[in-house]
Amino acid sequence: MKNTDKGKNRRSFIKKLTMGSALVTAAPYVFSSPSQKQRLWLERSYEVEKFSANDQINLALIGSGIQGIYDTTAALKVAGVQLVAACDLYTGRLDRAKELWGAQLFVTRDYRKILERKDIDAVIVATPDHWHKKITIEALKAGKAVYCEKPMVQHFDEGHEIIKVQKETGKICQVGSQGMSSLGNEKAKQLYEEGAIGEMVMLDMYNDRYSSEGAWQYPIPPDAHPDTVDFDTFLGNAPKVPYDATRFFRWRNYRDYGTGVAGDLFVHAFSTLNFILSSQGPNRALSTGGLRYWKDGRDVPDVTLTFYDYPESKTHAAFNASFRVNFIAGSGGGGGFRLIGTEGEMQVSANSVTLKRSKLGKTPGGYSLVAYTEETQQKIRDGYAAKNLESREEILKLGETTFEAPRGYKGDHYDHFYNFFQGVRGKNTVVQDPTFGLRAAGAALLANESYYQSKAVQWDPKAMKLV
Repeated sequence: MKNTDKGKNRRSFIKKLTMGSALVTAAPYVFSSPSQKQRLWLERSYEVEKFSANDQINLALIGSGIQGIYDTTAALKVAGVQLVAACDLYTGRLDRAKELWGAQLFVTRDYRKILERKDIDAVIVATPDHWHKKITIEALKAGKAVYCEKPMVQHFDEGHEIIKVQKETGKICQVGSQGMSSLGNEKAKQLYEEGAIGEMVMLDMYNDRYSSEGAWQYPIPPDAHPDTVDFDTFLGNAPKVPYDATRFFRWRNYRDYGTGVAGDLFVHAFSTLNFILSSQGPNRALSTGGLRYWKDGRDVPDVTLTFYDYPESKTHAAFNASFRVNFIAGSGGGGGFRLIGTEGEMQVSANSVTLKRSKLGKTPGGYSLVAYTEETQQKIRDGYAAKNLESREEILKLGETTFEAPRGYKGDHYDHFYNFFQGVRGKNTVVQDPTFGLRAAGAALLANESYYQSKAVQWDPKAMKLV
Protein backbone atom coordinates (compact mmCIF):
# COMPACT_ATOMS: atom_id res chain seq x y z
CA MET A 1 0.00 0.00 0.00
CA LYS A 2 1.06 3.62 -0.43
CA ASN A 3 3.22 4.95 2.38
CA THR A 4 0.79 7.88 2.63
CA ASP A 5 -2.06 5.43 3.25
CA LYS A 6 -0.16 3.28 5.72
CA GLY A 7 -1.00 5.29 8.81
CA LYS A 8 -4.61 5.78 7.78
CA ASN A 9 -5.22 2.07 7.11
CA ARG A 10 -3.43 1.02 10.28
CA ARG A 11 -5.43 3.45 12.41
CA SER A 12 -8.66 2.26 10.76
CA PHE A 13 -7.86 -1.36 11.50
CA ILE A 14 -6.82 -0.70 15.11
CA LYS A 15 -9.98 1.34 15.62
CA LYS A 16 -12.04 -1.70 14.65
CA LEU A 17 -10.00 -3.78 17.06
CA THR A 18 -10.58 -1.50 20.02
CA MET A 19 -14.17 -0.27 19.64
CA GLY A 20 -15.51 -3.05 21.82
CA SER A 21 -17.85 -6.01 21.67
CA ALA A 22 -20.74 -4.03 20.18
CA LEU A 23 -19.03 -4.22 16.79
CA VAL A 24 -17.90 -7.82 16.88
CA THR A 25 -20.56 -8.91 14.38
CA ALA A 26 -19.98 -6.06 11.96
CA ALA A 27 -16.20 -5.99 12.28
CA PRO A 28 -15.09 -9.32 13.75
CA TYR A 29 -11.47 -8.46 14.40
CA VAL A 30 -11.56 -7.92 18.18
CA PHE A 31 -8.93 -9.79 20.18
CA SER A 32 -9.17 -9.63 23.96
CA SER A 33 -5.88 -11.30 24.79
CA PRO A 34 -2.71 -12.50 23.08
CA SER A 35 -3.79 -16.13 23.45
CA GLN A 36 -7.33 -15.77 22.13
CA LYS A 37 -8.34 -17.77 19.05
CA GLN A 38 -11.57 -17.14 17.21
CA ARG A 39 -13.38 -18.86 14.33
CA LEU A 40 -15.77 -16.83 12.23
CA TRP A 41 -17.85 -17.77 9.19
CA LEU A 42 -17.44 -16.21 5.78
CA GLU A 43 -20.46 -15.60 3.59
CA ARG A 44 -21.22 -15.92 -0.12
CA SER A 45 -24.47 -15.13 -1.89
CA TYR A 46 -25.44 -15.96 -5.46
CA GLU A 47 -28.03 -14.47 -7.74
CA VAL A 48 -31.04 -16.79 -7.87
CA GLU A 49 -32.07 -17.26 -11.47
CA LYS A 50 -34.14 -19.63 -13.56
CA PHE A 51 -33.33 -20.12 -17.21
CA SER A 52 -35.54 -21.34 -20.01
CA ALA A 53 -34.39 -23.92 -22.55
CA ASN A 54 -33.70 -21.07 -24.98
CA ASP A 55 -31.60 -19.13 -22.47
CA GLN A 56 -28.97 -21.77 -21.74
CA ILE A 57 -25.27 -21.09 -22.32
CA ASN A 58 -24.09 -23.84 -24.66
CA LEU A 59 -20.66 -24.97 -23.53
CA ALA A 60 -18.02 -27.11 -25.25
CA LEU A 61 -14.95 -28.75 -23.75
CA ILE A 62 -11.68 -28.78 -25.69
CA GLY A 63 -9.31 -31.16 -23.92
CA SER A 64 -11.27 -33.78 -21.99
CA GLY A 65 -8.42 -34.91 -19.73
CA ILE A 66 -8.14 -34.74 -15.96
CA GLN A 67 -8.47 -30.97 -15.55
CA GLY A 68 -10.99 -30.68 -18.36
CA ILE A 69 -13.31 -33.12 -16.60
CA TYR A 70 -12.98 -31.32 -13.27
CA ASP A 71 -13.56 -27.98 -14.98
CA THR A 72 -16.66 -29.17 -16.80
CA THR A 73 -18.10 -30.83 -13.71
CA ALA A 74 -17.80 -27.52 -11.84
CA ALA A 75 -19.13 -25.49 -14.76
CA LEU A 76 -22.27 -27.60 -15.10
CA LYS A 77 -23.22 -26.91 -11.49
CA VAL A 78 -23.86 -23.29 -12.48
CA ALA A 79 -27.49 -22.72 -13.42
CA GLY A 80 -28.23 -22.06 -17.07
CA VAL A 81 -25.29 -23.97 -18.55
CA GLN A 82 -25.36 -27.12 -20.68
CA LEU A 83 -22.57 -29.11 -22.32
CA VAL A 84 -23.15 -29.82 -26.00
CA ALA A 85 -19.74 -30.93 -27.30
CA ALA A 86 -16.35 -32.31 -26.31
CA CYS A 87 -13.03 -32.65 -28.10
CA ASP A 88 -9.97 -34.74 -27.35
CA LEU A 89 -7.19 -36.44 -29.28
CA TYR A 90 -7.64 -39.77 -27.47
CA THR A 91 -10.81 -41.66 -28.37
CA GLY A 92 -11.03 -43.16 -24.89
CA ARG A 93 -11.60 -39.70 -23.44
CA LEU A 94 -14.40 -39.08 -25.91
CA ASP A 95 -16.01 -42.32 -24.74
CA ARG A 96 -15.57 -41.12 -21.16
CA ALA A 97 -17.20 -37.77 -22.00
CA LYS A 98 -20.30 -39.56 -23.29
CA GLU A 99 -20.25 -41.83 -20.27
CA LEU A 100 -20.28 -38.78 -18.00
CA TRP A 101 -22.55 -36.41 -19.89
CA GLY A 102 -24.73 -38.46 -22.20
CA ALA A 103 -24.69 -40.31 -25.51
CA GLN A 104 -26.21 -37.27 -27.24
CA LEU A 105 -22.96 -35.32 -26.75
CA PHE A 106 -21.21 -34.29 -29.96
CA VAL A 107 -17.61 -35.50 -29.82
CA THR A 108 -14.67 -34.94 -32.14
CA ARG A 109 -10.90 -35.11 -32.31
CA ASP A 110 -10.80 -31.85 -34.31
CA TYR A 111 -11.39 -28.73 -32.19
CA ARG A 112 -12.06 -26.71 -35.33
CA LYS A 113 -15.38 -28.53 -35.77
CA ILE A 114 -16.43 -27.16 -32.39
CA LEU A 115 -15.42 -23.60 -33.27
CA GLU A 116 -17.42 -23.85 -36.51
CA ARG A 117 -20.68 -24.53 -34.66
CA LYS A 118 -22.88 -21.47 -34.32
CA ASP A 119 -24.81 -22.87 -31.37
CA ILE A 120 -21.79 -22.96 -29.04
CA ASP A 121 -21.44 -19.88 -26.84
CA ALA A 122 -18.39 -20.71 -24.72
CA VAL A 123 -15.50 -23.16 -24.65
CA ILE A 124 -13.19 -24.53 -21.98
CA VAL A 125 -9.62 -24.84 -23.24
CA ALA A 126 -8.03 -27.53 -21.06
CA THR A 127 -5.36 -28.76 -23.46
CA PRO A 128 -1.62 -29.11 -22.86
CA ASP A 129 -0.01 -25.71 -22.37
CA HIS A 130 1.54 -25.47 -25.83
CA TRP A 131 -1.94 -25.38 -27.40
CA HIS A 132 -3.44 -22.66 -25.17
CA LYS A 133 -2.57 -19.63 -27.28
CA LYS A 134 -3.61 -21.01 -30.66
CA ILE A 135 -6.96 -22.44 -29.60
CA THR A 136 -7.84 -19.47 -27.38
CA ILE A 137 -7.19 -16.97 -30.15
CA GLU A 138 -9.08 -19.01 -32.74
CA ALA A 139 -12.01 -19.44 -30.35
CA LEU A 140 -12.19 -15.71 -29.63
CA LYS A 141 -12.13 -14.94 -33.35
CA ALA A 142 -14.91 -17.49 -33.84
CA GLY A 143 -17.07 -15.50 -31.44
CA LYS A 144 -16.80 -17.82 -28.44
CA ALA A 145 -16.28 -16.85 -24.83
CA VAL A 146 -13.19 -18.66 -23.55
CA TYR A 147 -12.27 -20.18 -20.21
CA CYS A 148 -8.56 -20.98 -20.68
CA GLU A 149 -6.80 -23.16 -18.15
CA LYS A 150 -3.73 -21.79 -16.44
CA PRO A 151 -1.05 -20.98 -17.31
CA MET A 152 -2.60 -18.87 -20.01
CA VAL A 153 0.51 -19.26 -22.17
CA GLN A 154 3.58 -21.44 -22.50
CA HIS A 155 5.86 -18.57 -23.55
CA PHE A 156 5.95 -14.91 -22.49
CA ASP A 157 5.26 -13.31 -25.87
CA GLU A 158 2.13 -15.38 -26.51
CA GLY A 159 0.18 -13.50 -23.86
CA HIS A 160 0.26 -10.17 -25.65
CA GLU A 161 -1.29 -11.81 -28.71
CA ILE A 162 -4.21 -13.12 -26.64
CA ILE A 163 -4.70 -9.72 -24.98
CA LYS A 164 -4.78 -8.05 -28.40
CA VAL A 165 -7.32 -10.46 -29.91
CA GLN A 166 -9.56 -10.37 -26.83
CA LYS A 167 -9.72 -6.58 -27.01
CA GLU A 168 -10.40 -6.69 -30.75
CA THR A 169 -13.19 -9.23 -30.50
CA GLY A 170 -14.67 -8.02 -27.22
CA LYS A 171 -15.39 -11.61 -26.22
CA ILE A 172 -15.08 -12.74 -22.62
CA CYS A 173 -11.85 -14.54 -21.74
CA GLN A 174 -11.24 -15.88 -18.25
CA VAL A 175 -8.08 -17.65 -17.12
CA GLY A 176 -8.60 -20.77 -15.02
CA SER A 177 -6.81 -20.34 -11.72
CA GLN A 178 -9.95 -21.37 -9.88
CA GLY A 179 -8.87 -20.13 -6.45
CA MET A 180 -9.05 -16.55 -7.76
CA SER A 181 -12.77 -16.30 -7.08
CA SER A 182 -12.68 -18.05 -3.70
CA LEU A 183 -14.01 -16.84 -0.38
CA GLY A 184 -10.48 -17.09 1.01
CA ASN A 185 -9.05 -14.74 -1.60
CA GLU A 186 -11.88 -12.28 -1.17
CA LYS A 187 -11.47 -12.10 2.61
CA ALA A 188 -7.67 -11.91 2.47
CA LYS A 189 -7.87 -8.98 0.06
CA GLN A 190 -10.27 -7.15 2.37
CA LEU A 191 -8.09 -7.74 5.42
CA TYR A 192 -4.91 -6.66 3.65
CA GLU A 193 -6.47 -3.46 2.36
CA GLU A 194 -7.68 -2.64 5.88
CA GLY A 195 -4.11 -2.88 7.16
CA ALA A 196 -4.48 -6.17 9.05
CA ILE A 197 -0.85 -7.22 8.58
CA GLY A 198 0.72 -3.81 8.11
CA GLU A 199 3.30 -3.49 5.32
CA MET A 200 4.13 -6.57 3.24
CA VAL A 201 7.55 -8.06 4.00
CA MET A 202 7.48 -11.60 2.60
CA LEU A 203 5.37 -14.25 0.88
CA ASP A 204 6.06 -17.88 1.79
CA MET A 205 4.58 -20.53 -0.52
CA TYR A 206 5.34 -24.25 -0.55
CA ASN A 207 3.83 -27.38 -2.08
CA ASP A 208 5.14 -30.80 -1.05
CA ARG A 209 4.01 -34.02 -2.74
CA TYR A 210 4.75 -37.66 -2.06
CA SER A 211 3.10 -39.85 -4.68
CA SER A 212 3.68 -40.85 -8.28
CA GLU A 213 0.37 -39.29 -9.26
CA GLY A 214 1.34 -36.03 -7.55
CA ALA A 215 4.57 -36.12 -9.55
CA TRP A 216 2.56 -36.37 -12.81
CA GLN A 217 3.16 -40.07 -13.45
CA TYR A 218 -0.39 -40.43 -14.67
CA PRO A 219 -1.66 -43.88 -15.75
CA ILE A 220 -1.44 -44.78 -19.43
CA PRO A 221 -4.52 -46.66 -20.72
CA PRO A 222 -3.91 -50.14 -22.15
CA ASP A 223 -5.56 -49.23 -25.45
CA ALA A 224 -3.21 -46.31 -26.13
CA HIS A 225 -2.11 -46.77 -29.74
CA PRO A 226 -1.50 -44.58 -32.81
CA ASP A 227 -5.05 -45.52 -33.90
CA THR A 228 -6.63 -44.24 -30.68
CA VAL A 229 -4.27 -41.29 -30.08
CA ASP A 230 -3.78 -38.52 -32.65
CA PHE A 231 -0.18 -37.98 -31.64
CA ASP A 232 0.86 -35.90 -34.65
CA THR A 233 -1.83 -33.32 -33.94
CA PHE A 234 -0.89 -33.35 -30.25
CA LEU A 235 2.67 -32.30 -31.14
CA GLY A 236 1.41 -29.13 -32.82
CA ASN A 237 4.29 -26.65 -33.04
CA ALA A 238 6.52 -28.79 -30.81
CA PRO A 239 9.47 -30.75 -32.27
CA LYS A 240 8.42 -33.78 -34.31
CA VAL A 241 9.09 -37.10 -32.57
CA PRO A 242 7.79 -40.66 -33.12
CA TYR A 243 4.62 -41.77 -31.35
CA ASP A 244 5.19 -41.89 -27.61
CA ALA A 245 2.26 -42.61 -25.28
CA THR A 246 4.24 -41.41 -22.27
CA ARG A 247 4.71 -37.97 -23.78
CA PHE A 248 1.02 -37.76 -24.63
CA PHE A 249 -0.45 -38.84 -21.28
CA ARG A 250 2.30 -37.35 -19.09
CA TRP A 251 2.91 -34.21 -21.07
CA ARG A 252 3.52 -32.05 -17.97
CA ASN A 253 6.92 -33.74 -17.64
CA TYR A 254 8.26 -32.23 -20.86
CA ARG A 255 9.28 -28.68 -21.71
CA ASP A 256 8.02 -29.14 -25.28
CA TYR A 257 4.40 -29.25 -24.12
CA GLY A 258 4.20 -27.98 -20.54
CA THR A 259 5.71 -25.44 -18.15
CA GLY A 260 6.83 -27.60 -15.22
CA VAL A 261 5.97 -26.84 -11.62
CA ALA A 262 6.03 -23.11 -12.36
CA GLY A 263 3.17 -23.27 -14.84
CA ASP A 264 1.24 -25.92 -12.95
CA LEU A 265 1.59 -24.64 -9.37
CA PHE A 266 3.38 -21.28 -9.09
CA VAL A 267 0.82 -19.61 -11.33
CA HIS A 268 -1.99 -20.32 -8.84
CA ALA A 269 0.01 -18.62 -6.09
CA PHE A 270 0.80 -15.60 -8.24
CA SER A 271 -2.85 -15.23 -9.18
CA THR A 272 -3.82 -15.15 -5.52
CA LEU A 273 -0.92 -12.94 -4.44
CA ASN A 274 -1.41 -10.35 -7.18
CA PHE A 275 -5.15 -10.30 -6.51
CA ILE A 276 -4.87 -9.77 -2.76
CA LEU A 277 -2.28 -7.00 -3.13
CA SER A 278 -3.68 -5.45 -6.33
CA SER A 279 -0.13 -5.94 -7.62
CA GLN A 280 1.32 -6.10 -11.11
CA GLY A 281 3.90 -8.65 -10.00
CA PRO A 282 7.64 -9.11 -9.37
CA ASN A 283 10.56 -7.60 -11.24
CA ARG A 284 13.28 -10.19 -10.53
CA ALA A 285 13.56 -13.95 -10.05
CA LEU A 286 16.30 -16.40 -9.09
CA SER A 287 15.61 -20.13 -9.31
CA THR A 288 17.41 -23.35 -8.48
CA GLY A 289 16.51 -27.01 -8.03
CA GLY A 290 17.00 -30.24 -9.92
CA LEU A 291 15.72 -33.66 -10.90
CA ARG A 292 16.28 -35.57 -7.66
CA TYR A 293 14.07 -38.64 -7.85
CA TRP A 294 11.57 -38.91 -10.72
CA LYS A 295 14.16 -39.75 -13.37
CA ASP A 296 11.61 -41.25 -15.73
CA GLY A 297 12.65 -39.44 -18.90
CA ARG A 298 11.21 -36.06 -17.91
CA ASP A 299 13.22 -32.92 -18.59
CA VAL A 300 11.76 -30.66 -15.88
CA PRO A 301 12.91 -30.57 -12.23
CA ASP A 302 11.01 -32.27 -9.43
CA VAL A 303 12.47 -29.94 -6.78
CA THR A 304 12.28 -26.20 -7.39
CA LEU A 305 13.11 -23.21 -5.18
CA THR A 306 12.56 -19.73 -6.59
CA PHE A 307 12.97 -16.32 -4.98
CA TYR A 308 11.23 -13.23 -6.27
CA ASP A 309 11.61 -9.50 -5.67
CA TYR A 310 8.49 -7.35 -5.71
CA PRO A 311 9.20 -3.63 -6.15
CA GLU A 312 7.37 -0.98 -4.16
CA SER A 313 4.10 0.06 -5.76
CA LYS A 314 1.01 2.12 -4.96
CA THR A 315 -0.56 -0.87 -3.21
CA HIS A 316 2.34 -2.51 -1.36
CA ALA A 317 5.83 -2.01 -0.02
CA ALA A 318 8.81 -3.72 -1.62
CA PHE A 319 8.95 -7.33 -0.43
CA ASN A 320 10.34 -10.77 -1.20
CA ALA A 321 8.57 -14.00 -2.14
CA SER A 322 9.78 -17.55 -1.63
CA PHE A 323 8.29 -20.40 -3.72
CA ARG A 324 9.18 -24.03 -3.07
CA VAL A 325 7.91 -27.26 -4.64
CA ASN A 326 9.13 -30.74 -3.74
CA PHE A 327 7.77 -33.83 -5.53
CA ILE A 328 9.62 -36.28 -3.29
CA ALA A 329 8.71 -34.98 0.16
CA GLY A 330 9.32 -37.84 2.55
CA SER A 331 7.43 -35.87 5.17
CA GLY A 332 4.24 -36.96 3.45
CA GLY A 333 3.30 -33.78 1.66
CA GLY A 334 1.38 -30.60 2.35
CA GLY A 335 1.31 -26.98 1.35
CA GLY A 336 1.06 -23.44 2.58
CA PHE A 337 0.62 -19.82 1.49
CA ARG A 338 1.52 -17.09 4.01
CA LEU A 339 1.56 -13.33 3.58
CA ILE A 340 3.87 -11.95 6.25
CA GLY A 341 3.74 -8.29 7.17
CA THR A 342 5.19 -5.89 9.70
CA GLU A 343 2.25 -6.36 12.07
CA GLY A 344 0.94 -9.84 11.40
CA GLU A 345 0.49 -12.64 8.91
CA MET A 346 -2.29 -14.29 6.92
CA GLN A 347 -2.42 -17.96 6.01
CA VAL A 348 -4.65 -18.11 2.95
CA SER A 349 -6.48 -20.99 1.29
CA ALA A 350 -9.56 -21.18 -0.91
CA ASN A 351 -11.82 -21.92 2.04
CA SER A 352 -10.24 -20.01 4.90
CA VAL A 353 -7.97 -17.21 6.09
CA THR A 354 -6.12 -17.30 9.40
CA LEU A 355 -4.99 -13.90 10.62
CA LYS A 356 -2.32 -13.80 13.32
CA ARG A 357 -1.16 -10.64 15.03
CA SER A 358 1.76 -11.01 17.41
CA LYS A 359 3.59 -8.81 19.86
CA LEU A 360 6.71 -7.13 18.49
CA GLY A 361 9.50 -7.21 21.04
CA LYS A 362 10.49 -3.58 21.49
CA THR A 363 12.23 -3.72 24.84
CA PRO A 364 15.55 -5.49 25.56
CA GLY A 365 15.54 -8.78 27.45
CA GLY A 366 18.08 -10.77 29.39
CA TYR A 367 20.01 -11.77 26.27
CA SER A 368 21.28 -8.28 25.44
CA LEU A 369 21.36 -6.94 29.01
CA VAL A 370 23.74 -9.60 30.26
CA ALA A 371 26.76 -7.55 29.19
CA TYR A 372 25.90 -4.69 31.57
CA THR A 373 26.09 -4.22 35.34
CA GLU A 374 22.92 -4.66 37.37
CA GLU A 375 22.76 -0.91 37.91
CA THR A 376 23.07 -0.19 34.18
CA GLN A 377 20.50 -2.84 33.35
CA GLN A 378 17.95 -1.14 35.61
CA LYS A 379 18.62 2.26 34.06
CA ILE A 380 18.07 0.76 30.60
CA ARG A 381 14.79 -0.81 31.71
CA ASP A 382 13.61 2.45 33.23
CA GLY A 383 14.49 4.32 30.06
CA TYR A 384 12.47 1.99 27.87
CA ALA A 385 9.55 2.02 30.32
CA ALA A 386 9.40 5.82 30.05
CA LYS A 387 8.96 5.53 26.28
CA ASN A 388 5.68 3.59 26.74
CA LEU A 389 6.42 1.38 23.73
CA GLU A 390 3.86 -1.26 24.70
CA SER A 391 0.56 0.60 25.05
CA ARG A 392 -2.79 -0.98 25.85
CA GLU A 393 -3.78 -0.39 22.23
CA GLU A 394 -0.85 -2.50 21.03
CA ILE A 395 -1.72 -5.33 23.42
CA LEU A 396 -5.43 -5.37 22.49
CA LYS A 397 -4.78 -6.07 18.83
CA LEU A 398 -3.01 -9.38 19.42
CA GLY A 399 -4.44 -12.83 18.75
CA GLU A 400 -5.56 -15.21 16.05
CA THR A 401 -8.76 -15.32 14.03
CA THR A 402 -9.70 -17.89 11.39
CA PHE A 403 -12.34 -16.97 8.86
CA GLU A 404 -13.84 -20.13 7.39
CA ALA A 405 -16.21 -20.97 4.57
CA PRO A 406 -19.53 -22.28 5.86
CA ARG A 407 -20.71 -25.83 5.46
CA GLY A 408 -22.26 -26.27 2.07
CA TYR A 409 -19.98 -23.71 0.43
CA LYS A 410 -20.01 -24.54 -3.27
CA GLY A 411 -16.25 -24.06 -3.54
CA ASP A 412 -13.71 -21.97 -5.40
CA HIS A 413 -14.04 -23.91 -8.67
CA TYR A 414 -17.78 -23.25 -8.77
CA ASP A 415 -17.22 -19.59 -7.88
CA HIS A 416 -14.72 -19.11 -10.71
CA PHE A 417 -17.12 -20.56 -13.27
CA TYR A 418 -20.01 -18.60 -11.79
CA ASN A 419 -17.91 -15.45 -12.27
CA PHE A 420 -17.12 -16.53 -15.86
CA PHE A 421 -20.71 -17.22 -16.87
CA GLN A 422 -21.94 -14.01 -15.23
CA GLY A 423 -19.40 -12.29 -17.44
CA VAL A 424 -20.68 -14.16 -20.50
CA ARG A 425 -24.19 -12.92 -19.65
CA GLY A 426 -22.87 -9.35 -19.35
CA LYS A 427 -23.57 -9.08 -15.63
CA ASN A 428 -20.04 -8.51 -14.35
CA THR A 429 -16.37 -8.20 -15.25
CA VAL A 430 -14.40 -11.41 -15.01
CA VAL A 431 -11.88 -11.53 -12.19
CA GLN A 432 -8.99 -12.96 -14.24
CA ASP A 433 -8.86 -11.49 -17.73
CA PRO A 434 -5.95 -12.04 -20.17
CA THR A 435 -3.91 -9.12 -18.80
CA PHE A 436 -4.19 -10.51 -15.29
CA GLY A 437 -3.53 -13.98 -16.68
CA LEU A 438 -0.29 -12.91 -18.36
CA ARG A 439 0.95 -11.17 -15.22
CA ALA A 440 0.42 -14.39 -13.25
CA ALA A 441 1.82 -16.67 -15.95
CA GLY A 442 4.74 -14.34 -16.71
CA ALA A 443 5.81 -14.25 -13.07
CA ALA A 444 5.62 -18.04 -12.86
CA LEU A 445 7.54 -18.58 -16.09
CA LEU A 446 10.40 -16.46 -14.75
CA ALA A 447 11.25 -19.48 -12.58
CA ASN A 448 11.88 -21.59 -15.69
CA GLU A 449 13.78 -18.79 -17.40
CA SER A 450 16.11 -18.42 -14.42
CA TYR A 451 16.51 -22.16 -13.82
CA TYR A 452 17.51 -23.04 -17.35
CA GLN A 453 19.79 -20.01 -17.72
CA SER A 454 21.35 -20.57 -14.27
CA LYS A 455 21.09 -16.88 -13.43
CA ALA A 456 18.73 -14.23 -12.09
CA VAL A 457 16.32 -12.74 -14.63
CA GLN A 458 14.64 -9.35 -14.76
CA TRP A 459 10.98 -8.65 -15.59
CA ASP A 460 9.02 -5.49 -16.30
CA PRO A 461 5.72 -6.14 -14.45
CA LYS A 462 3.97 -3.18 -16.05
CA ALA A 463 4.91 -3.93 -19.65
CA MET A 464 4.87 -7.69 -18.95
CA LYS A 465 8.16 -8.32 -20.74
CA LEU A 466 11.61 -9.70 -19.99
CA VAL A 467 14.21 -7.01 -19.42
